[in-house]
Amino acid sequence: MSTDDGDDDEHDLFRKAVGKIRPVKQDKIPPKPKRRKPVPEQTLRDQREVMDSLLSDDYEPADIETGDELLHTRPGLQHSVIRKLRRGQYAIEAELDLHGATVVQAREAVNSFLKTAREQDKRVVRIIHGKGNSSEGKLPVLKGKVNSWLRQKNEVLAFCSARPNDGGTGAVYVLLKRG
Repeated sequence: MSTDDGDDDEHDLFRKAVGKIRPVKQDKIPPKPKRRKPVPEQTLRDQREVMDSLLSDDYEPADIETGDELLHTRPGLQHSVIRKLRRGQYAIEAELDLHGATVVQAREAVNSFLKTAREQDKRVVRIIHGKGNSSEGKLPVLKGKVNSWLRQKNEVLAFCSARPNDGGTGAVYVLLKRG
């Protein structure tokens, strides 16, 4: 590259115009910090209150009416998973029918069924507890019991009443932890 006297003159002129310079230590502008998303504290308090009331000793499973839907989920479970479970979009891998069983028989059957399902790596099962139409007083006895038993099982991530074609409020879909 050749330098002409014209280039040197321009360079000298530029230096005179700019004057004495000092290097900039940092030429980046720090980005504005991202604002945190607001925490829905009231919603969280409401959800905790509901969970506390469901897990309190004041809760009586026999108070559940025939048509009441059951729904229980462990904290941290994705809403999309719960939605799919409620819509019956998971394949039912095993089924237990408790029609005609006593409370003692039903409890043993549920415990054994869940244990076997876990051993066989089943993730979604259905338990048919019935609507109580043939029980004394036409009230569901096993529905309340199953609701209570499943809530106490650590291997149960979630359960909900089945869709009408799978038993409706007389059955539950149960989502189990991976073995």
